[in-house]
Amino acid sequence: MEKAEEVLSVSSQSSDEPIVINLEKKADLIIESTKEVSSSLRDEIAAQLFEKSREDKLNASTEDIEHVLDKIAEITEEEAIEIITFSLEHHKYDHNFPREVYKRLELLAEGSEAYPGDRETFDFDLKIEACLLANFSPYPEVRAVTEPGDDPSIPVETFRAYLLGITWTIISTGVNTFFYPRFPYIQLTSSVVQLLLYPCGKAMQLLPNWGFTIRGKRFSLNPGPWTFKEQMFATIMVNVSISGAYFVEYNVMAQKLNMFYGNNYINAGYQFLMTFSSQYFGIGLAGMMRRFVIYPVKQVWPTVLPTLALNKALLKSDLHTVANGWTITRYRFFLYCVGGMFLYYWIPGYLFTALSNFNWITWIAPNNFNLTIISGQGIGLGLNPLVSFDWNFMNNIYTNVISVPFWSYLQQCAGTLIGFFILLGMYYSNYMYTGYMLPNVNGALDNTANTYNVSRVLTNGLLDEAKYQAYSPPYYSAGFLLAYGTSFAMIPLSLMYVFFEEWRPMWEAAKDFYAGIRYRRGPFDNVKYDPFSASMAKYKEVPEWCYVLVSVISFALAIIALCVYPTNTKWWGLAIVGLIDIACIIPLGLIQGITGFQVGLWMLPEIVAGYMFPGNGVSNLILKMYGANIGQQADTYVSDQKMAHYARIPPRAIFRGQLISIFFQVLVAVGIVNWQMSNIKNLCAADNTEKFTCQSTKMIFTDTIMYGVIGPKRLFNRIYPVLKWSFFAGFMVGPFWWCIVKFFPRLRIINPTLVAGGMSYWAPYNLAYWVGGLYVSCFFNFFVRRKWLPWWQKYAYVMTSGFNAGMTLSAIVIFFSVLYHSRPLNWWGNEVSYAGIDGGNGRQTLLALPERGYFGFTKGEYP
Repeated sequence: MEKAEEVLSVSSQSSDEPIVINLEKKADLIIESTKEVSSSLRDEIAAQLFEKSREDKLNASTEDIEHVLDKIAEITEEEAIEIITFSLEHHKYDHNFPREVYKRLELLAEGSEAYPGDRETFDFDLKIEACLLANFSPYPEVRAVTEPGDDPSIPVETFRAYLLGITWTIISTGVNTFFYPRFPYIQLTSSVVQLLLYPCGKAMQLLPNWGFTIRGKRFSLNPGPWTFKEQMFATIMVNVSISGAYFVEYNVMAQKLNMFYGNNYINAGYQFLMTFSSQYFGIGLAGMMRRFVIYPVKQVWPTVLPTLALNKALLKSDLHTVANGWTITRYRFFLYCVGGMFLYYWIPGYLFTALSNFNWITWIAPNNFNLTIISGQGIGLGLNPLVSFDWNFMNNIYTNVISVPFWSYLQQCAGTLIGFFILLGMYYSNYMYTGYMLPNVNGALDNTANTYNVSRVLTNGLLDEAKYQAYSPPYYSAGFLLAYGTSFAMIPLSLMYVFFEEWRPMWEAAKDFYAGIRYRRGPFDNVKYDPFSASMAKYKEVPEWCYVLVSVISFALAIIALCVYPTNTKWWGLAIVGLIDIACIIPLGLIQGITGFQVGLWMLPEIVAGYMFPGNGVSNLILKMYGANIGQQADTYVSDQKMAHYARIPPRAIFRGQLISIFFQVLVAVGIVNWQMSNIKNLCAADNTEKFTCQSTKMIFTDTIMYGVIGPKRLFNRIYPVLKWSFFAGFMVGPFWWCIVKFFPRLRIINPTLVAGGMSYWAPYNLAYWVGGLYVSCFFNFFVRRKWLPWWQKYAYVMTSGFNAGMTLSAIVIFFSVLYHSRPLNWWGNEVSYAGIDGGNGRQTLLALPERGYFGFTKGEYP
C-alpha cells in the first residue's frame, strides 16, 4: 500500500497554536483496508484520528504519529486480533501494563458485539491498540521517551562520539573518585554529564568534514549535526564512570593504609589486575544476561527512562506537540527546571537548612525523649507527615523517584512502615540490648554504645582472644539489626519467588542462550510483536562467546593477582563467590527490570567468605568487594544496554564503547586513589581538615572485621542467633506467597521482595526519607499519570532530570563558594533542626548503662 506523502502538516505560526492535521489521505487508507466501513464515514474517521493523535497514545512528534498511523492503515482485522490475544496472555500479570488498557483489550478480544460503540469505533480502536502494542510499546512511559521506528543510517560510532565519551569518562571518573572519600560526597551525576555533553556535541559540528572511505562507508570528523544516537552512545560510555570502581575506592585504601590493614604489597600491578578483573567480569555477566533481562518486553527497566527522556529533550524537537494544553518544548521546560532548582536549592541547602531536615514535631518539645524517638529525623525513626522541602531529601532513596513505578514505591514504603512498628517493639522491649543504644545507628557498637574500635581486638591483623574478652563483642542497634535481618532474608526470598513466578521465561531464555552459543542462533529469532527487537535484529549481534571470553579472562586476571601477591586468599574462594554472583544476578536482575528496585549482593559474599576463611579479614575484604562489585557492575552495564536497546544503538557499538570506557575508568581511578594516599595529609583520619574521612571505607573495613576476623559463626551462633533464621524465613516466604497468589491471583501485584526491601532500608534511613518521595510518587506517578497522561509522558522524566541537574550544580557552587572555606550562616532557621535530643543534646538512649559500666555479656565470658 502506497504511503501518504503528506499525512501530517503542522502550523508553524506560533508555538501556542495547536496541531493542525490533514488526515484525508490517511482516512482513505484506513477505509480502504477496512472494507466494512462506508466511504461516507471518511470525515468521521479523520476526526477520530485527530482526537487520538491528541490523546496519550499518540502524543508524540509528527514523524512518530505518522509512523503509527501508517501501521493502522496497513494492518488487517485478523492480524490485530492475533496481537490483542497474544498481549492479553503475555501481560496478564504485568504490573507495569496499564490496567485500563488491559480491560479495553479484553473487550476488544470479545468482538464488536461486546464492545461499547458502533462497528466503526470497534474497528478503529482494535487497530490502533494492536498497532501501539506491536509497533511502538505497550507502556506509556516507554512511548514517552522512545520512537516507534529506526533509521540505521543515523551516525553512532563517530570520532566525536568516542572523543567526548572518553573525555567525559576521564573527567567524571576523576571527580567522582577524588571526592568519594569525602563527607559529604560531591558527585557528577548522569543528568549533569548529559547536560554538559550536549553543548560539547554541538560544538563538534564546527570540525572540518575531513575523513576517508572504507568499503563504501565514509568516516568523517564531522558527519553532520550532532545526533540523538551519538548523544546516547557517549552518555552510555560516561555512565561507566558514574557507577564507580568499587575495588579501587574501598579495597586499595583499606588494604594499603596503615590505619586499616597496612598491606605493603598493594602495588600498581595488584591494583590494576584486581580492578580490571572486577570491572570487566561485570560486563561479561551483563552480556550473558541479555536474553533474560534486556530483550524481553516486560523488562521495562524504569530507572533508565529519565536518561532517555533528557537526551530526547536535548536532541529531539517537539515544538508543536500539545500535552493537556501545554505546548512548551521539553528542552525549554528542562532548562526552566534546572534554573529554578539551582536557585531554589540555596534556600534548604544554605539559607534555611531547617526546610531540608524539617523535624518540626520535635521543635514542640526538643528535650522530650519519646517524642524524638518516634518523630525525630536525626536520631529518631522519622514518623512525620511533613518531612522536608528539599528535593534532595525527598529524592534520597532513589536519584529519580519518578522513574520508580508507584506500585513498587508504595510497597517499599509499606515495608518501611511495618519495619517501624517492629523496630519500636524491639527498642522499647530492650530486645538484644538495643535499649542501651540509639535506635537507628548504622554499624557495630561496643558494650558502652560507642563505635566499635576493631583495633582493640587485633594483633597483626588477626583476632586476639584475650583483647576481645577484655574489650567487647560487637552489638547492633535495633534499626541495624532489622536491616541486616531483612537483607539476609531478602536474597533467598527473591531467588525463590522469582524461580517459582518466572521459571518459564527463564527456562526459554536459558535455552535461547545455549542455542546462541551452540548453533549461533540470534536472540531475536523467536521474538513476537516487539518493535525494538525487530529494529535491533538489523544490526550484528555480539556473540555470546565474546562475553563468556571476557568473563574468563577477567577471572584469570584475579587468579593471577591472588597467586602472585601474598593475600592469603585461595583462588577457589573467588570461584565460589563468582558462582554465587552468576546464580543470583539473573533473578535479581529480573526484579530490578520490572520494579526498579535493586537487591544488593553486598552481604552474601562476606558471610560466605567468613565461613570459608575464618579469622582472615583481608580475604573477607577481597571476596566481599569482588563479589559485590561484579554484581553491581553487571546491573549497571545491563541498564546501559537496555538504554541502548530502547535507543536502537547497535549492540557491537555498545560492546566496544563499554570496553574502552572501562579501560580509561580504571586507569584514572587507580591513579587518583594513589595520588590521594601520597599527597593528602591525614587521609581517612577523623580530623582531616578537608573532610576526607573515608566513612564508607571505614564501614567496609569494620564489616570485614565483623565477618572476617570475629566471624559469622560467633555472630550467628552466639551473639545474634536470630540472624541465621532470617535466611530460612526468606526461603519459606517465597514459595508460601507464590502458593497464596495461585489461589488469589489479584494479590500477585504484591511483591514480597519489595516489602522486605523497604524494611531493609533502616539504619541510617528512616521513615522521613520515604514520606517525601511517597508524596512525589503519588502525585506524579498516580494522580497526574492517570488524569493528565499526555503531560506526564512529555514532561515528568524531563522534570526530575532537570531538578537533579539543577540541585547538583547548586550544591557544587554552594560547597566551593561558602562551605569549603567555612562561612556559616548562624540563625534560628539553620540551628533549630539540631537543637534538643534530635540534634545530639541531652538524653540519647532508652536505658542508662548498668552500674558495672557496660551492658550485655559479662566480661571474660564473651561469646
